[in-house]
Amino acid sequence: MATSSSASHLSPALVAHLPTGLLIDGRWTAAEGGRTFEVEDPATAETLFDVSDASSADALRALDAAHRAAPAWRAVAPRERGELLRAVYEHLVARADDIAALITAESGKPLAEARAEVLYGADFFRWYAEQAVRTDGLVRTAPAGANRQLVSRRPVGPALLITPWNFPIAMATRKIGPALAAGCPVVIKPAHLTPLTTALVAEVIRAELEERGLPTGVVNVVPTSSASDVSSPLLADPRLRKVSFTGSTAVGRTLLEASAAQVLRASMELGGNAPFLVFPDADLDKAVEGAVVAKLRNTGQSCVAANRFLVHDAVAREFAQRLAAAFAELRVGPGAEEGVQVGPLIEATAVDSVAGLVEAAVDGGAQVLTGTDRPRSSGYFYSPTVLSGVAPDARVVTQEIFGPVAPVVAFGDDDEGIALANATEYGLAAYAFTASLDRAVRVAEEVEAGMIGINRGMVSDASAPFGGMKQSGLGREGGEAGLEEYLETVYVAL
Repeated sequence: MATSSSASHLSPALVAHLPTGLLIDGRWTAAEGGRTFEVEDPATAETLFDVSDASSADALRALDAAHRAAPAWRAVAPRERGELLRAVYEHLVARADDIAALITAESGKPLAEARAEVLYGADFFRWYAEQAVRTDGLVRTAPAGANRQLVSRRPVGPALLITPWNFPIAMATRKIGPALAAGCPVVIKPAHLTPLTTALVAEVIRAELEERGLPTGVVNVVPTSSASDVSSPLLADPRLRKVSFTGSTAVGRTLLEASAAQVLRASMELGGNAPFLVFPDADLDKAVEGAVVAKLRNTGQSCVAANRFLVHDAVAREFAQRLAAAFAELRVGPGAEEGVQVGPLIEATAVDSVAGLVEAAVDGGAQVLTGTDRPRSSGYFYSPTVLSGVAPDARVVTQEIFGPVAPVVAFGDDDEGIALANATEYGLAAYAFTASLDRAVRVAEEVEAGMIGINRGMVSDASAPFGGMKQSGLGREGGEAGLEEYLETVYVAL
């Protein structure tokens, strides 16, 4: 039952029909033993809904369904799979306001951001609807001339998709879209903090599959309060052929170890520590505007959020002051309230973690230009904060913050700036502001990151490859590369 103030913004029809169970073989059902867990509103810390809590046995039932559906789904024509995805895209766009309200209720992000996420997330279905018919093959004469080479693509097979809480629709659609386009049935384990949006998307897909007479066991959803209860038995089952995970590097390593026994295909989008480079010739107005976007989307709770602001000595002070002024003007509050620009963090431990990083930086000599307070008595809020004079080895610089804190570190020449940008085990995203084409090209060639934004604070696009290097992960999502993750290459010598 919905109880929080944010839930009051949900339409009665949505509340009445929102699935809170497990989706297995086309049916919503209760978990083994009727177990449930609570999903709360981070803006109020009140309970939104009770959701079914999947067990290991439930997870295996979901894999049973996916395994049974695999041959039939693989046989569905690529055009038909694409048309299904296009229909789901159109349905999600039509219901963007309702879905955005649900995202805000369970994740706390402002409604404007939540609606943008719905459109971004839906776009993965539109993109992969178009890509479903573009699985390239090859026929050619072998160089020796004695035979022909036939190269074809086939679906990997049943896939386990493990999604994070911070972008509950976009992280799900970015995985589901290419999997279904390629012909792979899926078992989805959404984050226990934000499972409701995934359930709603899955219901849209289930209804479309049923209406078209297609196998409904293609999409299965198993929310759980214990991730290992679901992932462990599935990763050990030889019927599973693929795992895709978005989350922390520590958990990613554990999943890779567990995947080794079955030699599973694995896609890992892991932690980040994105540098935001500001060179002395940068347009500071644009740099500050880009910094607000790169830092504060979802209150800084993004793997591609700018984590370290590396600014040339000549403009470091001015940039930090301008950024602090911009942060100070932002309205903080529950995302469902009109005009709110910065919402809560996801849970109490997140606030404590961010506060601890800031306190350690200040103890190490950093200066607070704005922020550092907890502006509301209820919910999990932390004010947008700018720190200047931060040491390059401060924990707020070397660790992923996952909160609305911008530490500014000064550098001397370009060599030092690029060296600081690369001084991390992560390599997911990076940003750079400069008026020099030469500098922009150098950053693009030398900064160790899978995605680089030049003079802009946002890099994500459904049609572009998303992923990192070093300990930020393996593989890519989005773009043509995202479909490759769910396809096997088969060579036949004729």
